Amino acid sequence: MAAETQDRYLQNRYMQGQYVRIAELEIDPAQLENFKSAIKESVETSVRVEPGVLVLYAVSENYDPDRITVFEVYTSEDAYKTHLETPHFRKFRAATDAMVKSRKLLDAVPIALGAKGK
Repeated sequence: MAAETQDRYLQNRYMQGQYVRIAELEIDPAQLENFKSAIKESVETSVRVEPGVLVLYAVSENYDPDRITVFEVYTSEDAYKTHLETPHFRKFRAATDAMVKSRKLLDAVPIALGAKGK
């Protein structure tokens, strides 16, 4: 990333305040149901107990359900780092690491985020 682009990226992140991460995962088809159970538990726990977790969405592709995208929004990068150290996230990673065939993590800059309550 060019220095100017990186500076603009960092400025946008601090201006927005929130930290957004996208995880693109490919799951072993034989382990898909186990992975889905584990991620549901992890998401529910994270949203319930971590004040820095604003949004966690895990979705699968319609015609390729082994490809999972996780959209994460935190109050800050520090909140994200704290999330990675929680017992429930460590449990999730330990249980699912062997299920994940590939993992791509992307930092994102919020442009427009909107949601209605459940």
